[in-house]
Amino acid sequence: MVSIRPAGPADVPALESIARAAYLPYVPRIGHPPEPVGADYGAAVSRGEAWLACDDSEPLGLIVLIPKPGHLLLENVAVIPSAQGRGIGTRLVDFAEYRARELGMPEIRLYTNVAMTENLAYYARRGYSETHRAEERGFSRVFFSRRLDG
Repeated sequence: MVSIRPAGPADVPALESIARAAYLPYVPRIGHPPEPVGADYGAAVSRGEAWLACDDSEPLGLIVLIPKPGHLLLENVAVIPSAQGRGIGTRLVDFAEYRARELGMPEIRLYTNVAMTENLAYYARRGYSETHRAEERGFSRVFFSRRLDG
């Protein structure tokens, strides 16, 4: 049974490991490591923004959620390759929507790399609408939004 819990300081190495495992396969498409590979997970943990998906005590996935004025930013969601296809990513995105409602946020925003074509199709299927595309810090990003009204 997969559970989702807040990440603590002792979980930082697991967060870093999950990010590396999930994102480094995209290096050939993007040309360099995706930004989540080098993210400061210790800072995200200290701000209460990082969560872990675990099966028993084994960390399988992560999500980083940042409250912003008027929306919740889903900054990062990742699942280790050996656990992909088991619905863990979907559970994490569902959790983001639950958390947004819990915080009274009417909208979730997120971005992904244009080269991560699987993500583009996934978010569209989940009801997220593409809002724009932009270059940021050397990454070609596609931005999405989903209203949670109703």
